[in-house]
Amino acid sequence: MEKYNEELIKKDIIVSVVMPVYNEESYIEGCIKSLLNQDYKKSHMEWIFIDGESSDATVSMIKKFQSDYPNLIKLYNNPNKTVPYAMNIGISHAVGKYIIRLDAHSMYHSDYISKCVHYLETTDADNVGGVAKTIGNGFVGHGIALMLSSKFGVGNSEFRTGGTSGYVDTVPFGAFRKEVFEKYGMYNESLTRNQDNEMNYRIRKNGGKIFLSDEIKLSYYCRDTIKGISDMALKNGKWNVITMKLCPGSMGARHFIPLLFLSSLIIMPILTLVIPFFGYLFALEVGLYLFLDLIFSFKAQDHLKYIPLLLILFPIFHITYGMGSILGIIEIMQKKSEVSL
Repeated sequence: MEKYNEELIKKDIIVSVVMPVYNEESYIEGCIKSLLNQDYKKSHMEWIFIDGESSDATVSMIKKFQSDYPNLIKLYNNPNKTVPYAMNIGISHAVGKYIIRLDAHSMYHSDYISKCVHYLETTDADNVGGVAKTIGNGFVGHGIALMLSSKFGVGNSEFRTGGTSGYVDTVPFGAFRKEVFEKYGMYNESLTRNQDNEMNYRIRKNGGKIFLSDEIKLSYYCRDTIKGISDMALKNGKWNVITMKLCPGSMGARHFIPLLFLSSLIIMPILTLVIPFFGYLFALEVGLYLFLDLIFSFKAQDHLKYIPLLLILFPIFHITYGMGSILGIIEIMQKKSEVSL
């Protein structure tokens, strides 16, 4: 009888929410509560959490909710810890018609899941997603959120900067028809980061489409310290280069602008020693950057007290991002030399 009931439950499931988690005790409760507030029927969903062997209270907090919703919440272990492994574990266990990939660092509007399903059913897109409102805790955290919501900070990342509905290159997280993974393959497990970009590139490369809807809304918690955002920028910059090497074409030109910017700051002063004209170009570039930094700091702020913070956050983010890309190039060159030996 128990097995029979389980089969009936599986037949009713339309949406499989898949969420990788690792040390998310500060965010997981708010995230799950936002899922409990969804207007989509719980009887038509399953929530699959895949834990990367957290060392905090993440698992116990999920189990507490699981005891209240045993037919809804499922928990699996991910010994490899990284997101693509977690996604592939979750997808392999999912029984829903649609796979909605979510992140524990976020909270979701009450119609998030229903809107994802709506656009999967009414467009020809293989993946749909929405716009993310970046929020941060404390003074520095809020300043970082303002910086990450500015086009000067993150370029033409439409889902971060209030993009409008339409077909795009990528969306945050994503909602898919399950057959997408049979057609285009599973997540690339060699990528510690940028697995979403690579998956979306693979979809587009093979004739699929990605749709961004400004009606699908979530709030994303960013890093709330300068050290935290610098560390994120460093790792992102590094993995952009590694991803480009492993999966050519999957990263856009905007991902390498910080690398070009930092490289020019290093190279032009050296060239000035040989050709003085480069000194003028260097002064022009630095002056233009500082001018844009000032303009966009004023534009991004929602209170005058954030202007001094933004003035330093923009260059810190851009320079550390560029440093990460340089580290990625060095790592690739080291591996090449090791192979040649």
